[in-house]
Amino acid sequence: MDEYIKEISEKIDSKKEYYAKISNKIWEFAEPRFQEYKSSELLQQSLKEEGFSVRANLAGEETAFIAEYGSGKPVIGFLGEFDALPGLSQKADAAERTPVEPIQNLKCESESKKEQNQRSVYVNDCGHGCDHQLIGTGTLASVIALKDFMKEHNLKGTIRYYGCPAEENAGGKAFLVRDGYFNDCDLALCWHPEQGRRACYGSTKANFRVFFTFHGIPAHASMCPELGRSALDAVELMDVGVNYMREHMIDEARIHYAITDAGGDAPNVVQSRAQVLYAIRAPKITQVKELYNRVCNIAKGAALMTETTVEIRQVAAYSNMISSKMLADHMNAYLEKLGPIPYTEQEYTYAQEFQQALSDQDKKQLPTIARDYFGSTASEAMKKPIFEPIAYQNLYSDLKYSTDVGDVSWVVPTVHLNIPTFAAGTALHSWQAVAQGKSSIAHKGMLYAAKIMALTAIDFLQKPELADEARKELIENLNGETYPNPLPKDLKPEIW
Repeated sequence: MDEYIKEISEKIDSKKEYYAKISNKIWEFAEPRFQEYKSSELLQQSLKEEGFSVRANLAGEETAFIAEYGSGKPVIGFLGEFDALPGLSQKADAAERTPVEPIQNLKCESESKKEQNQRSVYVNDCGHGCDHQLIGTGTLASVIALKDFMKEHNLKGTIRYYGCPAEENAGGKAFLVRDGYFNDCDLALCWHPEQGRRACYGSTKANFRVFFTFHGIPAHASMCPELGRSALDAVELMDVGVNYMREHMIDEARIHYAITDAGGDAPNVVQSRAQVLYAIRAPKITQVKELYNRVCNIAKGAALMTETTVEIRQVAAYSNMISSKMLADHMNAYLEKLGPIPYTEQEYTYAQEFQQALSDQDKKQLPTIARDYFGSTASEAMKKPIFEPIAYQNLYSDLKYSTDVGDVSWVVPTVHLNIPTFAAGTALHSWQAVAQGKSSIAHKGMLYAAKIMALTAIDFLQKPELADEARKELIENLNGETYPNPLPKDLKPEIW
């Protein structure tokens, strides 16, 4: 197998400039959920040029696609992502907060100056704070190298690149799972930038996203307040009620909210409409459903107290992840064989600059992160500004975040790889993560992940019976449970 490591590495490294260019373009596009038109098209075109057949516009998601090569079993899925996050526009390589300058729309001579100012908007205020440009491109590099390997070694089987939009906030993969696009898939491989090298063996939090929209009656807040019924009062009472509920829910649950419509900016008008968006998380989807019902009851109670009405609309759902230890063990073996990512002194200096730019809170958190990843060797790992060792893997981890990879993992044996692509201590969903997204450190991590995924897939292409063993492990892990399919039956992907 060692000769395969050399062969796959050479295939990927020989095109490293090409992959860096694609990743940088997606970074620049920075398109939010369900609007990743340029990013999706770029990846689709690259795969078509490599001989993959492509199906697009899937499960009601215009930017979703499947690119396929080969035939027969096993069918190995690779999960690519490419959506950005709103509000994180940031200049590349800048170790201070520097949003990209706003771009003005073309002026129209007939418009007044006021009208021109109103039309002066950011073309895009998004940024890749979760480095999905690296995920989409690293996965691309992996399947292209694997395709060439299969041709040269006459290997049977099917590889699929799943182009998965809207991982952030909308759970795009859940729609693909619900509509059956993973039904004949034998295993799924994916990766995500993180603090250290590891194949995750653990579970993520299940998560519902729900809008609560209250409708009241407007009135003059001073002349006739008795005629009004405040929707904003209802939102505030609901939030207070949920905050009191926190004392009476499991410690592992998380509930957070954002008021998305406060009813306007006129305090002398009783607000007739107000809206709040909730994220409800817990270790298991069944626990989330229980909390969701309780939160809905609080919303109804707030409406009753304020004599308003409430509209409840769930817009996304994420299931908890069912990890495959078998797949994780295969990946971890290749992490050992491939060794640490080599960095230059210039890259260490670059990483140190971004470590210095971290908030005081992030700096204080760094030792805790190191202990979580490396256990007793944490102090050694912290000597470098980029974490290099393989993460401590002896225990099943309770991962605090949510991902729609969880939905895939209920129906397909799945593994989730983590590889560092930024300075140690960098928080995801931050401007610091965006700023480092075009660096050579990011590109090295991206291609390293591509190699690990391709090598893992080769194990299963050469020994298809391993896929049957992985399926058996999944059935045992489910212990009689079936995919909870947490999306409402009539829910369609939408931009909100």
